[in-house]
Amino acid sequence: MHYQHLDPELRSSAVNPIFDSPAQIGAAPEAAGAQAPQTRRSRRTSKKVQRRRRTVLITTVLAVLLGVGVFAVQVVSPMLGLTPGRDYPGPGGAEVIYELPAGANTRTVAADLRNQDVVASESAFISAVSEVQAEERLMPGTYPLRKQMKASEAVEVLMSPQDQVFYSPIPQNLRQGEVFEKLSSTTKIPVSEFEQLAQDPTQFGLPSQAPSLEGYLAPGEYQFPVGSSAREILAQMVQRTMDELAVAGVQGADDQFRVLTIASIIEAEGSERYYAAIAGAIENRLNKPNEETGRRIESDATVTYGLNRKSYNVTDAEKQDASNPYNTFARPGLPPGPIGSPKMQAITAAAEPEQNPYYFWVTINLDSGETLFAATYEEHQQNVSKYRDWCSANSGRCA
Repeated sequence: MHYQHLDPELRSSAVNPIFDSPAQIGAAPEAAGAQAPQTRRSRRTSKKVQRRRRTVLITTVLAVLLGVGVFAVQVVSPMLGLTPGRDYPGPGGAEVIYELPAGANTRTVAADLRNQDVVASESAFISAVSEVQAEERLMPGTYPLRKQMKASEAVEVLMSPQDQVFYSPIPQNLRQGEVFEKLSSTTKIPVSEFEQLAQDPTQFGLPSQAPSLEGYLAPGEYQFPVGSSAREILAQMVQRTMDELAVAGVQGADDQFRVLTIASIIEAEGSERYYAAIAGAIENRLNKPNEETGRRIESDATVTYGLNRKSYNVTDAEKQDASNPYNTFARPGLPPGPIGSPKMQAITAAAEPEQNPYYFWVTINLDSGETLFAATYEEHQQNVSKYRDWCSANSGRCA
């Protein structure tokens, strides 16, 4: 085989594995002698490439391991509270009023305080909380802190009993009994204490015709200091209602009672975007009565309130039952008092009703709150049929 006539690349690949030295070449010493130096150079080059590749691989692996280590130290460890983290020596500088939000966990609070420069690091605060086992004792409230505090001192302030509060969110349109249950669940004060106080509403400045505190317990988010009595809590809620009435321009106990009664009906009968229109229709029924309405408000919500239940369904017999003092189908005028806790928007609508020609309204979609209005009973019946169609298409929603 005359290999010297092959292509150079094929010659190299064909020769090198067989002829490793001149002694192995045998019958072709001159040709072998010519190829041996090239073979050694190729081997040296191959080893250099291999060493270079090993070096790159080792460097890459070390870089990855170093990155993982840095991530663990700087991110994971502080999150898990495995390292104390940077901390200020204290005692701190400028005052910071911190609002600890409801439902916040230790990590959320730590991030808030770090962002406001109250503590030097989240991990320092988390470690300080862990040391006193305060994870489940962080209460919503307002706390006076300082910038650049020592983490343990910040925790001490947040755990101070005199600064703790009971967070009590009260939704609109709750009845008095439901409000008391909400208050009891957050303050641990027995419902019976609230109920007993409600039997004498005049002690809270309510007019003598008010049968209870119904309608005067303003909805909203409350933060009652720990140790507050049932009387103090109810007084604060009533005062908020009085403040809202004042903002709406409603003065005098009798006028306030009337507006709150209408506002509670508006709240129960429709969604916020229709408050003013419903108020206008109620105003027409009370002050511009016609033969079809006869000063009757005809509100299902008032009837079910008198029956002590919440429902969208009122039977004809229940509408004809005049023994129910809250039956505005059988009795003209307003019911004996409010039927729930209206929010500010409903109070404003009741104080300034929209001028419109309507006497009837019906919510035809309980999900969207869409409400239709009518000036006559005949038009109203057409709207009611749309409500019934919606109920038929949404089984169980109109119970």
